[in-house]
Amino acid sequence: MKYRFRMPVALDDLNTFPPEATLVDVRQGTSLSRDDLLGEVRRRAQSLREEGIEARSSVVVGQASPVDYIADLFALWSISAMAVAVEPNLTPTEQSLVAESVGARMWRGEDRREAGSPPPAERIIASNGDDALILLTSGTTGRPKGVVHSCDSLASRIDANLTAIGHDDLARSLLVLPIHFGHGLIGNTLTVLAAGGTLHLWSGPTVAEMKDFPALIDSAELSFMSSVPAFWRIALRVAQRPTRSFARVHVGSAPLSAMLWGQIAEWCGTRRVFNMYGMSEAANWIAGASLDDNGGDGFVGRPWGGAFAVLDGSGAIKSAGSGEVLVRSPSMMSRYFGLPEETAATFVEGWLKTGDIGELAEDGSLTLVGRSKSEINRAGAKILAEEIDMLLEHHPMVVEACTFGMPDAVAGEVVAAAVVARDPGLDEDTLRAWCRERCRRDAVPARLFFFDSLPRNDRGKVSRLAVRERALGSVVR
Repeated sequence: MKYRFRMPVALDDLNTFPPEATLVDVRQGTSLSRDDLLGEVRRRAQSLREEGIEARSSVVVGQASPVDYIADLFALWSISAMAVAVEPNLTPTEQSLVAESVGARMWRGEDRREAGSPPPAERIIASNGDDALILLTSGTTGRPKGVVHSCDSLASRIDANLTAIGHDDLARSLLVLPIHFGHGLIGNTLTVLAAGGTLHLWSGPTVAEMKDFPALIDSAELSFMSSVPAFWRIALRVAQRPTRSFARVHVGSAPLSAMLWGQIAEWCGTRRVFNMYGMSEAANWIAGASLDDNGGDGFVGRPWGGAFAVLDGSGAIKSAGSGEVLVRSPSMMSRYFGLPEETAATFVEGWLKTGDIGELAEDGSLTLVGRSKSEINRAGAKILAEEIDMLLEHHPMVVEACTFGMPDAVAGEVVAAAVVARDPGLDEDTLRAWCRERCRRDAVPARLFFFDSLPRNDRGKVSRLAVRERALGSVVR
């Protein structure tokens, strides 16, 4: 069945979402019906207009409350303004960089910038007025890179999601993700509301709160959730299995090993656990495959509402084979905000270059192998860091691993990895010997570092750079 969803781009469009759509704030114990939400949206829209926000204005949204975050987004879209989605806990310096980069007229949420700091320069947004959302994909130590989505690209992605998932699975959903990036906002929030589902908001549960996770599943009769592998590593360690089974579970935003995939399925009581592939430039999910698709490590299946290709080593675009993954989809971003050269470099003959390395089968299904940026060059031999991550995570005593290149006087780089072990008795020699039996000589880690935990960014992804810096810092000391 094909669904048709429209983004609410005027006050008269606010009934786009079905009347059954409901928000539940788990921590506050409150519920908001669609009509209640729309009433709040209308009030905020009127307030924004009174404060001088008009069509094509850019406004930063960084509310700590997920309900406030959602209401502000809809209020901005209802007056044809553009929302810039940011993490609520940015530092004053980061906030200033964001505001300056996008010419923001207002900051919705706690504004920590210094009093008296000059306002950002007015910026005319060169568009057809359809710009709706900027998602920030880079760190904010330099100028942020903003992915611009139109109302049409967002609606296209939500349509594709609904077609692939169906309304029934989304009926009672849980949000544990941050709401400021595509996975949490578009995939796990807008898609659920567009399906008329009830969305339970529980962003960023602490380890202590995770013990209540099974009870929440049972009491709310949850049918769907989407999260990252790191969430499940904690859940599997601290939470008992629930009585109920999910109808469907998504895991994405970071590589998922086949071993962890199976463990999640066993805990959730369903094989309908999907390894998801997505990126902000394509408005979250591009593809997803369940355990029953029998793909193994990195398998994400066929695209949802678009097409895959690969760019091989000669620069040729191929419909099958190995190389950099290319994507074409109606949900593609229009550009990187204010970065025309970076935008042009990201596209080749209408295809989006993802930076991911994959193997594309003749039937159009994709297996991800790694990221081109994390490739390790050992004396000319190319090793993908994610390949070694997943190998190490197949060891029964390894909880999690992160591989990186380590400088070497002879080879230029050698493979190194940081590991979180279940058993403190696991040592470097034993684990390296295990690797030698399972991978080529060049790919065996020359050094292994054992950490209690791996550093992550605000989206729950392991920061490979931070892991590398920590490991190399320990060598220097």
